[in-house]
Amino acid sequence: QVQLVESGGGLVQPGGSLRLSCAGFGSIFRSYVMGWYRQAPGKQRELVATITSGGVTNYADSVTGRFTISRENAKNTVWLQMNNLKPEDTAVYYCNFAWSIINYWGQGTQVTVSS
Repeated sequence: QVQLVESGGGLVQPGGSLRLSCAGFGSIFRSYVMGWYRQAPGKQRELVATITSGGVTNYADSVTGRFTISRENAKNTVWLQMNNLKPEDTAVYYCNFAWSIINYWGQGTQVTVSS
């Protein structure tokens, strides 16, 4: 059994920054791809960023240059540094650990960007 625990969401003004964290507990293998997804009201969940165990990253076009994903394998932890936040970044953010057909999800953390 794997549990993912997220933290770091909140309310921030446009142009501000937030850092999300996600720690995994349980039987976690280094080969897991770690990632962040988000879901805004009335929209489908979408990919934000992923990172492999070797550090290869992938970003959605909408966040490239503003968000940075990183991980520490020894701590089974992944972070998402979000800079220059925009109102359209408002969503519930979910972390994800994936390998083959296995997917684990965090409970979600709300990020609201508003003045």
